Amino acid sequence: MSQPGIERVSLEKYYPLPEGDAQFPFEYCEANGALVLERKDGGATVGVCDPGSDGLIESLKSVLGRATVFYRVDRSEFSSWLGSRTALPGASGTMEGQDDRVALDRMANDTPIVNFLNSVLIDAIRSAVSDIHLSLFDEGGVVRYRVDGRLQVARKFPVSMFQAVSSRIKIMANLNIMERRLPQDGRITANIDGLSIDMRVSTVPTTRGESIVLRVFGRETSARSLEELGMSASVLSAVRNLLKVPHGLVLATGPTGSGKTTTLNAMLREIRSDELKILTVEDPVECSLDGVDQIQTNDLIKLSFDTVLRRMLRQDPDIMMVGEIRDQATADLVVRAALTGHLVLSTLHTNDSVSAVARLRNIGVEPYLVGSTLRAVLAQRLVRRVCPHCRTLSPPSAGEAALFNRWGVAADSVPRAVGCPQCRNSGYIGRFALFELLENDADFESLISTGANSASLAHAARETGTVPLVVSALWRVAAGDTTIEEIEREVEL
Repeated sequence: MSQPGIERVSLEKYYPLPEGDAQFPFEYCEANGALVLERKDGGATVGVCDPGSDGLIESLKSVLGRATVFYRVDRSEFSSWLGSRTALPGASGTMEGQDDRVALDRMANDTPIVNFLNSVLIDAIRSAVSDIHLSLFDEGGVVRYRVDGRLQVARKFPVSMFQAVSSRIKIMANLNIMERRLPQDGRITANIDGLSIDMRVSTVPTTRGESIVLRVFGRETSARSLEELGMSASVLSAVRNLLKVPHGLVLATGPTGSGKTTTLNAMLREIRSDELKILTVEDPVECSLDGVDQIQTNDLIKLSFDTVLRRMLRQDPDIMMVGEIRDQATADLVVRAALTGHLVLSTLHTNDSVSAVARLRNIGVEPYLVGSTLRAVLAQRLVRRVCPHCRTLSPPSAGEAALFNRWGVAADSVPRAVGCPQCRNSGYIGRFALFELLENDADFESLISTGANSASLAHAARETGTVPLVVSALWRVAAGDTTIEEIEREVEL
């Protein structure tokens, strides 16, 4: 039972929290779910996870004084704070050689280890990271978060605890904790702040131990709409028209982490209705969509992309979304579906829209099939948005002016990244997408079907009005949204 009248607050409001003698002993905090938020003018402000816990508040008032102020704090935040303070006394020793499995299990489930890892995961989720990296180096273990496409060191920890943390992750992901010589892959599903989070776990052996990476997916996060993706008005209109075609193949292309799946989910959200049977096959399902039947692959039971695709056509779908075209078997099935009256959405890893044609041909799809089924290719990149709190504007340098002139983009000034507390001194906050849309018409189809090379296809694409990624990027620089340095990282200038 919770105690009425106790207001909820975030720990962040009181950072940095009292330490040392000003804070309760670690064991007391852990046992009672309580901590000192602030000491001021001889009084104390205390946070408790469960204000209704038997006699806790009265007990603290008798020690700290009747004027003590109490607030309710979120237990996940409290666990994160505990993990950050964990000294990990149970993780001593190097743990090298052939460790006993029972000892490893016990070590991995020690409360300090659990608190530390919970802290890492909770902080990562709240920081909207895409990946969590745990590495072991000579000076110790390092936790890094990938935020807005860049790795940042989040915390460091002793070498002696790395194996226990590794074992804990493996237990959560149902992996073999004794196996440290071969790569392993698994999944962790966790509920944090009421949100179901799916994490894909990858471990590989290194010369010092292991490298562990957790890719984070928020499965209950709502898909963005097409408007929220930031497409230009012309691209948005063209994409909406493409989604009305009865059959054919529409591809989203770009490197890993460029937002392709987010774009496809936005498309599905745009067209889902009670009158359409929409099926997807994904690895993993990153976003849950009402009105869409979503299938997650599972290699352990041989539920692969091509296995699912062979059965999907028997489900009488109108629209299909295939997470990725990885091989010839998948490509052949996708093309077959597009030929037999289905609209198929999928992704490829290519640098630009035109390269998707060469990629399909290299996989083994006949040129005439590529030409007849392909409706459009949407190439994209994610670039960081310059921080509005600290950015400065200045005239373009001579080299930058030449770049703008070469691509026919006007720019009187360009933003510069500076860095401030709001952007963690990176100079950037958040990301947005750049798009390059290539639509297939009769003339372009003829070029594809006759096996024209990429240079000829690129020239024809520009002639038909395809706006290159570099031009889209320069437009956003001229608009003050990002910097030249940032687009140089993502787009070939």
